[in-house]
Amino acid sequence: MSEEKQSAPVQRQNAANTDRKSLVVGSAWMTAGSIISRVLGAIYVIPWGIWMGSHFHSANALFGRGYNIYSIFIIISTVGIPGAISKQISHYNSLNEYGVSRRLFYQGLILMSSMGFVAAAILYFGAPILGAGDPRMTPILQSLSWPLILIPPLSILRGYFQGFSEMAPSAISQLLEQVARLVYILGSTFVIMKMIGGNYVTAVAHSTFAAFIGAAVGLIYLVYLYMRQTPRMNEAIAQSDQNLSVSTRQIITDIMRQAAPFIILDASVSLYQMFDQYTFNPFMDIFYKLTQADNDYWYQLFGFNSNKLIMIIVSLATSMAITVVPILSSALARRDMQSVREQINNTLELFFFVMLPSSLGMAAVSQPLNTVFYRYDPWGTMVLQFNSYVAIIIGLFTVLAAILQGVYLNKQAIRYLLYGAVFKISLQYSFIYFFGVFGPLATTAVGFFVSSVFMLALLYREFHFRMGDLIVHTTQILVFSTIMFAVVYIAVYLMNFCFSSYDRVLAMVELVVAAGAGAAIYGYLVLHFRVADRLLGARVAGIRRRLHMK
Repeated sequence: MSEEKQSAPVQRQNAANTDRKSLVVGSAWMTAGSIISRVLGAIYVIPWGIWMGSHFHSANALFGRGYNIYSIFIIISTVGIPGAISKQISHYNSLNEYGVSRRLFYQGLILMSSMGFVAAAILYFGAPILGAGDPRMTPILQSLSWPLILIPPLSILRGYFQGFSEMAPSAISQLLEQVARLVYILGSTFVIMKMIGGNYVTAVAHSTFAAFIGAAVGLIYLVYLYMRQTPRMNEAIAQSDQNLSVSTRQIITDIMRQAAPFIILDASVSLYQMFDQYTFNPFMDIFYKLTQADNDYWYQLFGFNSNKLIMIIVSLATSMAITVVPILSSALARRDMQSVREQINNTLELFFFVMLPSSLGMAAVSQPLNTVFYRYDPWGTMVLQFNSYVAIIIGLFTVLAAILQGVYLNKQAIRYLLYGAVFKISLQYSFIYFFGVFGPLATTAVGFFVSSVFMLALLYREFHFRMGDLIVHTTQILVFSTIMFAVVYIAVYLMNFCFSSYDRVLAMVELVVAAGAGAAIYGYLVLHFRVADRLLGARVAGIRRRLHMK
C-alpha cells in the first residue's frame, strides 16, 4: 500500500513531464508550420503589389475585405468542430477507447463536409448582398466560395492528428497548402496584369481562388497520411478496452456541444475585423467625407497590411493554443489537477517568452518592415507599430480562450468574449472620431484586454496556478524584451541616416541587421539568466556550452 502511495506522485510527475514535453514539441511544430506559412503569405505581397501597379491600394483593400468575409464563412462551415474533435479524440484515447475515437472522426467528417457545401452555396449566391453595394466584391466573394467545400474536411483531418498529439502533419499540410496557394496567386496575377493587361478585380478574384488550390494540395497530403496510418489504428482499436458504449447520436451531440465554444478561438479576431470592415468607412465618411480611393487606402492600412504582418506573430499564440487543448483535456480525463495547474503556468510563461520579444521586435523594425512589404509609408509604419503592441493582447486572449476550453469552462469563455465585445462596440464610434485609423485597433485592444482579465481571474480561482511565479517570470521576460527593443529601435534610427528610407533593397538590409541584432541580444539574455532552461528543458544547456556561456 505504501509503495502505491509513493508511486502516485511519481506517476503524476511523469505525466506532467510528458505533458510539458508534448506542449513544447507540439508548439514547436505548429509554430514552425504556422510562421513559415504566414511569412510566405506576406512575402507574396511584394511582387503582387508591383504587378498591381497603381491599383495596389484598391486591390489590397478588396483582397482584405473578401478574406474577412471568407473567414467568417470558414468559421460557420466548421463551427469549431476541428478543435472539438481534437479535444474529444484526446479524451477517448487517454481512456484507451480508440474505436470511439475513429467513429467520432467519421461522424465529424460527414457533418463538416455537408456544412461546407451549404456555406459555399450561401457565399456564392449571397455575394452581391455581402459586398455591401460594391460590385467589385461579387466575383471575389464567389471565387472564395469554392474553397469552403474543401476546408471543412481538411480541418477535420488536422483535428484528428492533433487529437493524437501529432502536430507535424498539420504543420506540414499548412506549409504545402500555402506554397500551392502562392504559386497560383503569383502565376495568375502575372499573367492577368503583365501578359494580357487584364483588370485588377479579375486578378484579385484569381488570387482569392488560390485558397481552393492550396486546400486541395493540403487535403491530398493528409488523406495520404491517414491511409498510411490505418493499419496501426486498426491494431490500436483491437487492443482497446471497448468498455464504453457510445451511440452515433451521442457522438454527434458531443461534437456539437464541444464544438460551439471553439468558435471563440476561431471567430473572435475575425468577428472583430468584420465589425471594423462594416463600420470604419461609414464612420470615416461621417467625419472626413472621403473618396472611394481614400477609403480603400485607410482601410487597407489597418485592416489588411498591418494585420497580415502581426498575424505572423499572433500565429505563435494560436499554435500554442492548438497544442494545449488536447493536453489539458487528457490531464482532466486522468483527474490529474496538479498537471492541469502546471500546464496553465507552462503555457502562459511560454506564451510571454515568445510573444513579448516578437511583438516588441516587430514594433522596433516597423519602418523597414513596412517598406519591404508595402513600400515606404509613414502612416503605414505608425499603424504597424501600434498594431504590434495590440498583437500581444490578441495573442493572450487566444491562449486563455484555448485553456478555458481545454478545461471545459466553455460557457464562461463565451461570456467573457461578449464582455469584451460590448466594450469594442461601445467605443468604436468615438475612438474612430478621436484617433482615426488607430481607432479600430485601439477598441480591439480594449475588448480583448477586458476578456483576458476575466479569463485569467477565473483560471486562478478555479485552479490556483502559481500566479506569483507567472508575474515574476513575465516581468523578467518583459525587461529582456524591452532592452532588445531599445537597442533595435536605436539601430534602425541610426541606419536611417545612412540608408534611403524609400529603397526596398536597403530596407531589407536594415531589417536583417536590426532583426539579427535583436535576436542575438534577447537570446543572450535568456540563456545567460537561464530563463530558456526553465521553459525549454535541458537541451538549452547544450546550446550554452556550444556558445561557451556559463
